[in-house]
Amino acid sequence: MTTEEKLQHFLSFCMEDARTRSAKMLDEYTAALEESFAEHQKDAKARARQQVAMEREQMEREINKRLSLEQIGMKREFGKKQDELKEKLFTELKDRLTEFMKTPEYGRLLEKQVQEATELAGKEFMTIYLTPEDEEKAKSLTFPASADIRISEYSFLGGIRAVIPSRHILIDNSFESRLEEEKHDFRFDIREMMGGGENG
Repeated sequence: MTTEEKLQHFLSFCMEDARTRSAKMLDEYTAALEESFAEHQKDAKARARQQVAMEREQMEREINKRLSLEQIGMKREFGKKQDELKEKLFTELKDRLTEFMKTPEYGRLLEKQVQEATELAGKEFMTIYLTPEDEEKAKSLTFPASADIRISEYSFLGGIRAVIPSRHILIDNSFESRLEEEKHDFRFDIREMMGGGENG
């Protein structure tokens, strides 16, 4: 084998060895890159999932906050509407009582209230108050001899008020007090307003 052939053979061997080692290094580098890429993908997906979860939680909080504010607004509006309807209802009721006071039934009611107060007072002295609107009716009512009849300085819409001083008793059968009590305790039945009952 000539020197030139030996050199050619050596060169071929070196080139083959270099290609083999280069291919091996390239494979190892590619494997490392792929592993790094897979790890990076895994981390990126985990971060993305975490980000999505955080954003979903943030959105849920925001939605709940908005719903809560809307609910408060609706309750406030509903309460305001209830108050308006309640005022309207009791204004109409007051008007009806005014009309009722013009009927004979009202005169009979006053007689009954005076009789009940008289029974409670027995022989004790009592002061009976009538509302100014009933001043004329005082002439036609029957009062006990032990009672002092007075016309109140201010209107209480109708009915009577009586005081039995010796027993510290106030009898308040005035329409004003009854209306105030009813108004204070009055609540709308939401089920009926919504068109349903107990079976609805």
